[in-house]
Amino acid sequence: MTTKSRMWRVTWSNSSKPISNSNSNSNNHNNFQAEGKAHAQVLQNEGILRLDNVLPPDTADSLRDYASSLRQTSEREVQSGLVPPLHRFADVLLKSNRCDLPLPLGQSPLLASALHALLLRSPVSSVIESLFGTNAVLHEFSCLVSDPGSQRQVLHPDTPYIDGKGPVLYTCFVALQDVTPEMGPTTWMPGTHTKEAHEAFGDATGRKDEFLSGRRAVTGTLKKGDCAIFDSRVLHCGTANRSHLEGGEGTSRALFYFSFKNPEVGYTGNPASIRPEIGRAMLTLGDLMEDLEGW
Repeated sequence: MTTKSRMWRVTWSNSSKPISNSNSNSNNHNNFQAEGKAHAQVLQNEGILRLDNVLPPDTADSLRDYASSLRQTSEREVQSGLVPPLHRFADVLLKSNRCDLPLPLGQSPLLASALHALLLRSPVSSVIESLFGTNAVLHEFSCLVSDPGSQRQVLHPDTPYIDGKGPVLYTCFVALQDVTPEMGPTTWMPGTHTKEAHEAFGDATGRKDEFLSGRRAVTGTLKKGDCAIFDSRVLHCGTANRSHLEGGEGTSRALFYFSFKNPEVGYTGNPASIRPEIGRAMLTLGDLMEDLEGW
């Protein structure tokens, strides 16, 4: 076990371990290497990639319930003054009826189980490894929730395009329930992670409107346990959650998400949605995989 990741792994409960061993975990990851490289090529070209069935549905259900409970606890902690707001909630564009909830590591075996499935039993880690290597740094670890009534965000990239530099972050959104069009799914514009796209998007002379009108868009109507991995430079936005207009209270859209940073990049240009103590630990993809193999 690495020193850096001891701070979050130490409290994982043995009683909740998946039935596996380190050899089978390694074999599973090795089996995904070729598949991961093929997916990585799509991600490099399009800036967005969908992978289905990366998280077991029962784990997704439990993680959604856990995030809901944690949100209530975090709200009480902040309101009582026990912790600063940014130690429990991250900034998110259009905050009304939206919540960006950084998650702890080490306080729930459920999170370990989810990471075990995503990083060792799906192609997700192989995709990131193909692009950034195992020294990719865990940059964000959170749950994004858009409640009924949340409005459409403006189209934006998470990080700018910097001439001469490669990708900064790859972010993985995992659906914790089926995402319907009424629930405000994320919309991405494939291929907009390029210099040309960012120059056109930033043009104030009318070129921007012409550029956007001709672009293809894809919508994150993911099934429970599916994920989307995207380049942080791709233009995207959360759409409005209008599920309450269908009758009843509506349904919140919850996405478990994490991002890995290019190890050659320092500051990304935006604050990370991650608890401060986890961010300071500078955990790498290799650290996480090594610890999860022995869990």
